[in-house]
Order: sequence, then C-alpha cells, then structure tokens
Amino acid sequence: MLRYCLLTCLLLLTALVSAEPPSLTAKEKSDGFQSLFNGKDLTGWQHSGNWVVEEGVISRQGKGGSLVYQEMPLPDDFELRFEWKVGKGSNSGVYYRPGQYEYQILDNSVHADGKNPRTSAASVYFCMAPSKDNTRPVGEWNEGRIVCKGTVIQHWLNGEKVIDFDYADPKWAFNVDLLKRRGGDLSARGAKLSLQDHGDPVWYRNIRLRSIPVNEPLEAGDFKPAEIPADVLAAEAKKLEGIESRRTKPGN
Repeated sequence: MLRYCLLTCLLLLTALVSAEPPSLTAKEKSDGFQSLFNGKDLTGWQHSGNWVVEEGVISRQGKGGSLVYQEMPLPDDFELRFEWKVGKGSNSGVYYRPGQYEYQILDNSVHADGKNPRTSAASVYFCMAPSKDNTRPVGEWNEGRIVCKGTVIQHWLNGEKVIDFDYADPKWAFNVDLLKRRGGDLSARGAKLSLQDHGDPVWYRNIRLRSIPVNEPLEAGDFKPAEIPADVLAAEAKKLEGIESRRTKPGN
C-alpha cells in the first residue's frame, strides 16, 4: 500500500512538473526577458471566455475575439519570442503595434492566404513577404520571434531570420504603402500584444518579451522577400480594392 501511494504521488508530481511552462534560460534572464504567460492561467490577459489553458498551452475554443495582454503595452523597441502551432487550414496572428502590424500565423499548405507569400506564415501581413516558407508540418510547434527597433523590423521563424527590413528605406515604399492602404501605419507605437481569434484551432506557449536598450544596435541586413507570381499579385490587388471600399463606406 505504501509503495502504491508513493508511486501515485510520484506520478502526480511528474504531471505537475510537466505542466510547468519552460523557464527562461540564463541568457534570456541576463538579456532582460520576462514571461508574459505563466503556463497555468490567463492572469494578465483579457478575453471573452474563448481562450483556455491546458497543460501549459493557450488554445482558442469558441468564438469571442482576440486574447490581449493587459499588463502593459509593448515597448517601442522590443524582442518577442513565442511558440505556435495550428490545425489544418488554420489562420491566426500576433499583433504587436497599432493598426495592422501582424506576424501572420497560418497553415500555408491549405489556407488560401498561403498562396501569397505576403500573407503567408511569418509575413508582416499584407506588407512584407518572408524570404522563404520555413514552417513545420501542421500540428508541430513553430518558434516565432519578432524584433523591432526604430524603423527596423525582423521576423524569425524556427531559428531563421525570414524578414529583415528598414521601412524608412525608399526601396520598400511600395510595401509600406500596401500596409497604409489596408489601414496600418508602420510608424505607430504603443499597442498591447494581441493573439488573433480567426475562428480556427491555434495554440500558443512560452511567450517572452524584452525591451531593447538604446545602446543595442539593430540594422537591417541583406533581405529578399519571396517572389509573388503575377496571378497572385492580381488577386492581391483585387482583395485590396475590396478592403479599401469597405473601409470608406459610410458608417465604417
């Protein structure tokens, strides 16, 4: 009986430990990262009852809108690290500055947005395409990372930097204009972190944030976004017309 009780206690302890969120590494601690998700509940986050925590993972269940971190707005200059995975055909996003600043979360292989690199996973949605599709198969965890300082924006996916541009550089004027036409503003600051509810299965965990110090440089390097086929560009232009017309309708 004693042996049985000890075994039961050991199994319970193992389950509790396994549900704990991954702790910050020594390097992350020294760099100033803090965890935004405690791995147990949604303390500090606001939602409408449609987001839950199970075994250290945030998931969306039922409709109700985005999950928003309420403790503070994101710093002007920051690095955000997180892990994400999607179900088949799923769509979500990580919003990190006011308006339409979005790190796209997507099943590229099935969802229609995956046909256009500029709306694919890890893109600055409807603004900048990643250099390549570096997503893992549906159902597997992906490692996302967003780094912003001044006018430089970097998106990372599974350890590779797939977006790296300075939006003040005139060569990216077309991309900046795309986002403006959609309703976004790359110069805007002060948003709260928001995880999008698009009505699809999506999971997040291990969300960490640090403020980038003034004396830490960040410069855009060599970067070439993935090429977009002509037929996809035509569909994109039509979609943008619809977005603009809806936004300018009376009452909007």
